[in-house]
Amino acid sequence: MNQLLSRLSPSITNMIRMDHTHVITTFHQYEVDTPLRVKKGLVDTVCVALEIHAQLEEEVFYPALRAVADTEFLGKSVPEHDQMRRLITQLRNLEPGHATYDETFYELMNNVMHHVADEETFLLPLAERVLTDRLGELGAQMTKRRLQLAAPRSGEIAGGMARSVGTGGLVMGAGALLACSYLLSRPRLPGLGAPKTRDAAPR
Repeated sequence: MNQLLSRLSPSITNMIRMDHTHVITTFHQYEVDTPLRVKKGLVDTVCVALEIHAQLEEEVFYPALRAVADTEFLGKSVPEHDQMRRLITQLRNLEPGHATYDETFYELMNNVMHHVADEETFLLPLAERVLTDRLGELGAQMTKRRLQLAAPRSGEIAGGMARSVGTGGLVMGAGALLACSYLLSRPRLPGLGAPKTRDAAPR
């Protein structure tokens, strides 16, 4: 694992907590009377971020924790992700003005909040006990994989953020997008496997 990336990355548990904070912040910006354009931007931003977050947990966090601990919360985490993905698919097939759009978004929000509560109450403290010596290494692994997953979706992420600026508050993933743009525009940063020729990500 690249040493520079390891130094720059937070621990895997702190990275997961930061993702949770961003998504909860964005959830609370959504109101029934929010303009439709802004609703669409918030929903798009939430959906992309949740998809990337879930894939990161399934590829990096859950396998590492499952190798050293057995808990019922791990067993239900992936099915909860699957339910989340089902709701995301429903939202993407609806227009913001549709009668069930708000209801579907709030169902997604409730499911995610329950999932976050379980992770922050049980899984993350457990990981910090049983994976103490690997938290930084796993955080670097998750950072590298996040960049790989976010790069092909940078336009989608930027579009969602642009539509959601009407909220005037913190938009989830803004810092992560800027970090991705910076890192992906540096072709010689070792260990990231960036192509030799890549246009700078949108700023």
